[in-house]
Amino acid sequence: MTGPGRSMLYSLLLFAIILSLLEMYRGKLASSELLTIFGGFISSLLFLVLLTFIGNYQESSGMKTGWGAVVLAEIVALIAASTVHRVCVTTCFLFSAGLLYEVNKLSGMMLSKNEPKVRRH
Repeated sequence: MTGPGRSMLYSLLLFAIILSLLEMYRGKLASSELLTIFGGFISSLLFLVLLTFIGNYQESSGMKTGWGAVVLAEIVALIAASTVHRVCVTTCFLFSAGLLYEVNKLSGMMLSKNEPKVRRH
């Protein structure tokens, strides 16, 4: 399993790659309805990797991760989506909400798996 430093580096690299590809192909992504929705999904992936970066940065520096990281990552992803098409902003928000729900559910499962079982008598 990777530590917070390595995961932070990988998520920053993925963020840069996804953002560059999104900006390179923004004309193509805005050309049809289906590709516009796909552009929103790609922007929500930006949200996910940026949230990973911010969370790992806060963990490595000893700060507590909260809703501020989610809001910051969402704002950056929505700004990136707005450079493609205005519909991308809406679909990015919806896909990001779904991804955040799944990440929260996965995080809860991992935390409950790692906690020692307490017996109640």
